Amino acid sequence: MKKYSVPKNFNSSIGHNSLDNYQSLRKNAEQDSNSYWESVAKRIDWFDQWTTVNNTDYSKAHIEWFSNGKLNASYNCIDRHIENGLGEKTALIWQSNDPTTSTNVSYNELLKKVSLFANGLKRAGIKKGDRVCIYMQMIPEAIIAMLACARIGAVHSVVFGAFSSDALKNRINDSECKLLITQDNGVRGLKFDIPMKENADKIADKCPSLKTIVMVERSENDMFMKEGRDITWNQFIDGCSSECPPEVMDAEDPLFILYTSGSTGKPKGVMHTTGGYLVYASHTHELVFDYHQDDVYWCTADIGWITGHSYIVYGPLSNAATQVIFEGVPNYPDFGRFWQIVEQHKINVFYTAPTALRALMKEGDDWVTKYDLSSLKVLGTVGEPIKSPEWHWYFNVIGNEKCPIVDTWWQTETGGILMSPIPGCIPTKPGSATLPLPGIIPEILDEEGKVITERNTTGYLVMTQSWPGQMRTVYGDHQRFIDTYFSQAPGNYFTGDGAYIDDDGYFWITGRVDDVLNVSGHRIGTAEVEGAIGAASGVAEAAVIGYNHEIKGEGIYAFVTLMTGVASSEEIKKDILDTVTKIIGPHAKPSVIQFCSGLPKTRSGKIMRRILKKIAQNETEDLGDISTLADPSVIDSLLEK
Repeated sequence: MKKYSVPKNFNSSIGHNSLDNYQSLRKNAEQDSNSYWESVAKRIDWFDQWTTVNNTDYSKAHIEWFSNGKLNASYNCIDRHIENGLGEKTALIWQSNDPTTSTNVSYNELLKKVSLFANGLKRAGIKKGDRVCIYMQMIPEAIIAMLACARIGAVHSVVFGAFSSDALKNRINDSECKLLITQDNGVRGLKFDIPMKENADKIADKCPSLKTIVMVERSENDMFMKEGRDITWNQFIDGCSSECPPEVMDAEDPLFILYTSGSTGKPKGVMHTTGGYLVYASHTHELVFDYHQDDVYWCTADIGWITGHSYIVYGPLSNAATQVIFEGVPNYPDFGRFWQIVEQHKINVFYTAPTALRALMKEGDDWVTKYDLSSLKVLGTVGEPIKSPEWHWYFNVIGNEKCPIVDTWWQTETGGILMSPIPGCIPTKPGSATLPLPGIIPEILDEEGKVITERNTTGYLVMTQSWPGQMRTVYGDHQRFIDTYFSQAPGNYFTGDGAYIDDDGYFWITGRVDDVLNVSGHRIGTAEVEGAIGAASGVAEAAVIGYNHEIKGEGIYAFVTLMTGVASSEEIKKDILDTVTKIIGPHAKPSVIQFCSGLPKTRSGKIMRRILKKIAQNETEDLGDISTLADPSVIDSLLEK
């Protein structure tokens, strides 16, 4: 694989301009980890200094950073910048779904809006430690709500705006949220009536802890409003003070819960705390994107995912960034929308998903070349490894061969980026996450838990040491935290991903090793999807696997057996898709549904997914050992697709 040097005219704005520079940072972090992280932690403002930098014990799955330090995330994202003379600097550039509409919000304005809503929360009885659910699209109020929760010490749980009402209900109930913030309708592309409030209404009575629903009038459509429960955003803040002192939070006080798919049907409530997470998000945002305060930054993610938390809200705003937040989609009103926004707002740093790049690359270069992209200096990708074709298109056509590409690897659980090229330091290879950031110590283990020393040999990716941004627990279920992340390789954090190291020492991520799919950069549990398909009328059993998809990277391929006497039909297929959408959301719909008479199972009843994987990929010449199948004749029916 060809290695690409740092573009010759690229000059780091934060002073990291050589591989030697990276090696020095990495060596210092390894030799004296506490001193390294202590120096990094000074980038944010603390009300009280910590007493111990790192009090982590992996053998007990206990993670603790900056013990007894006191701070507030909202204060670090807003107030301190105003105190440093940046009050009139633009914090947010909201780019509406409508290309003609954008709104700028300064740090002064952001503080006022956050304080008003924070006081509204307090008036509604929300206290430090209470959980608040946020179910919104990409509008400024979503970010304001997150920062308002952080300001008063409430724990926010953001639910992706495309999730169904059932998925919303499960997340509200798991964390016992007292208040829900949503909007009347979502607007994305040609969809102007995404039923946000309506979805909330469907499940509100099934959520015993939920007392209040606050609704933003985004579309100004008439909505059902239940007296004593529902209130509009403007009514909620009416009469509130625009000054709200930030709550003093301990470094280990919870900041947010974010649900992510696991290998069982129940989503995991990943819990991040205030001090270590904020330090890490701020640090990695600057380091990986070579961020300078004069830059205009744009991450195209949604706040419903960890990328939106770390690299739209807490990382950029703690660094006094000016950033675009985008309500729309890449292909509305046409396939040039991303590049029109880059030109309009003179974007310097652009962070998106390979899924979007594949879809846009497919439409040809003419959508790109009509716009001036000369402001770009760093290009990033997230969600999955970027494949060679889109990497080269990104580098050549979008970046004009002058912008380093940072292919970032990390997880909801890690809080921030763990592996990535540092733009001015590390030569890149298309598809490789390259090298770990300073202070991150990965290893590749075999099935017996031994370190793999041979190059180009795939094994299990683990982290041998903690870092400040690491999750602390699964909300309400610490045993699940232990079982999921610390039981497979005791003394290490088990990432759940496979990886190998090449001859240059570069890391290559090969994908999940558990029953979790990665569709368009979003993790979806196979058990969740199979359970949703099983709820459709006439379905007896289902098994889903991931397969190579031209646009999504990994698509969902469903093998479905029907009840006796039920014949396959387009109606049943439609019902399955509708049921999955209702229970999980449209992003979890299978791309392919294959009806079959049975599934390949061992005598103990375990589904042999490797066989299904080969069938889905049309790699059926060698299915491997099938001697343990309970009914080998099932294979013949599966091959008759």
